Amino acid sequence: MTKPIYIISDSTGETAERVIRAALSQFYDEPVRIQRLFQIRSEADINQAMSLVLHEPGMVAYTLVDTNLAHIVSKISEENGIFAVDLIGGLIYSLSRYLGVASLEKPGLLHRIDTDYYRRMEAVNFTVKHDDGQETRYLHKADLVLVGVSRSSKTPLSMYLAHKGFKVANVPIVMGIAPPEELFQIDQTKIAGLVIDAKRLVEIRTSRLINMRQSPRGSYADYQLVEEEVAFCKQLYRKHPEWTVVNVTNKSVEESAFEIMRRMPGLDPN
Repeated sequence: MTKPIYIISDSTGETAERVIRAALSQFYDEPVRIQRLFQIRSEADINQAMSLVLHEPGMVAYTLVDTNLAHIVSKISEENGIFAVDLIGGLIYSLSRYLGVASLEKPGLLHRIDTDYYRRMEAVNFTVKHDDGQETRYLHKADLVLVGVSRSSKTPLSMYLAHKGFKVANVPIVMGIAPPEELFQIDQTKIAGLVIDAKRLVEIRTSRLINMRQSPRGSYADYQLVEEEVAFCKQLYRKHPEWTVVNVTNKSVEESAFEIMRRMPGLDPN
């Protein structure tokens, strides 16, 4: 016999359902039916939702930040022998005592936080797949595209911005090799060109080669060649004035990322 579990939520009930399903995974295929009763924001909404529960009794799990509404659900459930559990009230109460402040009691905040989390994860997945010139055919789906020479912080910056919720692709600029055509087919205001001092770049590349137990004497860290590489990069940027050019020399990832967000259209640094 299938047993009903009702989720009463002042938002979408998605988070509560995931919690319930995670807990159900500890049981052997017990037949249950989960029904979400969402956007419950008033006493009238509570009465309507609980009438459905009383028509076909089952367990109630509720996430209501309004303590008065939560109390009504608890009271009706107790009076009618319905097993009910408050998934969030106890946690909010404990946090309130610990922090020494009252909660906001604003419906929907939990869902907003949950939505933001999944948006960031989607951005991170996109950014990983589009690192270092991979999948250039999907550059148009990026919120921004970083270009620059090797070791100019493209990947660290991409990942930092991805955790802010932005889908980022990065494309290496290699002297003597034309950038992919797709780079010039997207909105050019979405492109940020990274520049770095040649001397600092040599230091970074030399350190990387040593860490990889490779000789730093090759062309990759040769100052003259690196200087030419940087000059080639700057020349490319001058040909595309729509691009935002950011100097990352001696800047932390956070500083460079904030400058990119501040200067590029459509990116909110907050």
